[in-house]
Amino acid sequence: MSTSNGFTEAGLRRLHDVLARHVDSGKIPGLVALVSRGDGEPHVETLGTMRHQPEGGGAPMQRDTIFRMASTSKPVSISAAMVLLDECRLRLDDPVEPWLPELADRQVLTRIDSPVDDTVPAKRPITVRDVLTSTFGLGMDMTMIGTPIMAALFEQGITPNGPVPMPEPDEWMRRLGTLPLMYQPGERWQYQISSDLVGVLVSRVTGQSYDEFLRERIFEPLGMKDTGFWVPGDQIDRLPPLYAPDPATGEFQVWDEAEGGRHSAPPAFQGGGGGLNSTADDYHAYFRMLLNHGVHNGEQILSKPAVELMTSNSLTPEVLAARETLARDNVHISFGQGQQGGWGYGMAVRTYRGDYAPIGQFGWDGGAGTSTYADPVNQVVGILLTQVGTTVPSAVQLAGDFWTTLYQAI
Repeated sequence: MSTSNGFTEAGLRRLHDVLARHVDSGKIPGLVALVSRGDGEPHVETLGTMRHQPEGGGAPMQRDTIFRMASTSKPVSISAAMVLLDECRLRLDDPVEPWLPELADRQVLTRIDSPVDDTVPAKRPITVRDVLTSTFGLGMDMTMIGTPIMAALFEQGITPNGPVPMPEPDEWMRRLGTLPLMYQPGERWQYQISSDLVGVLVSRVTGQSYDEFLRERIFEPLGMKDTGFWVPGDQIDRLPPLYAPDPATGEFQVWDEAEGGRHSAPPAFQGGGGGLNSTADDYHAYFRMLLNHGVHNGEQILSKPAVELMTSNSLTPEVLAARETLARDNVHISFGQGQQGGWGYGMAVRTYRGDYAPIGQFGWDGGAGTSTYADPVNQVVGILLTQVGTTVPSAVQLAGDFWTTLYQAI
């Protein structure tokens, strides 16, 4: 028996049961899941509570609960750069130096494990394309912990989730400029730093803060009223604490409290790589806009070609092969995440059939227990939000079961 929204009744019942099993296990305090197909009404599941039960459980999860989107910020925050490409204020193959002079005249490590002063000159300048495709030469690589460059990266405090929050953008750029590149521009896909760099680039091109530009051009036109880099005091009760369970024992530990926590006041650095907070409905509006070729309620937010560019694999065969190898050989580091193959702008793009999702599915996951993807083949959007960080596999396994069950419900 199918429903009017493009899913079967039996399939949605199973989806509920599978999600409930994770909450009943005690490993996931609560969650909000949204699935939609085409123009059908979204189906939403809200299960469990805002707090881990031994703390009293607190209020139940609601459809409008606000979550730390962590790395699922990336597919949304990149849209600001796409607006600038559409308006010819950025061009893909222009060097970034006019706006980011700190990245002029780069030096590149002779080998990834070289001392940071053992370098050769970069073969060419860093381009806008390099930054948007995460191939500008610097990034987070958890397989390289212990190398001098990774030590220097952490020392500079330019990566998120360090003991001290990241500095304001100009100081962040200054520190970034003191480091050599790990690889030649365009040579290797690397995670995270490029997504934060995009925000600085957008801000310098527009003369507005990143937050302001995103709000004006993306969030407000899409009705994303609960999306931003911090949660105002009168809304903070809608944000659960973020738990980072102990990897050894599984014991729940609060990593970030809502009140007085990292998301309770405007941050010095508005991080496109992981700084957004949002709701299931706000994210649904954004991913549905991408499936609708950039249109929302008759208004063109992004051009159709810009959306196609973002949501297609951008990596050359050589760079793609290295990314696939990195993911495949290190599945244990991410509990199996990142296995899609390709990468567009700010998001993964599935280039091979590796699970229940078809080739062409795009989106990303977040270390705070979030998973957000859209699939043009089936016109499906799926959004899964919880408050358990990926220090343990619980949230990743929950997400895997969500997608496995969702695809059987079509």
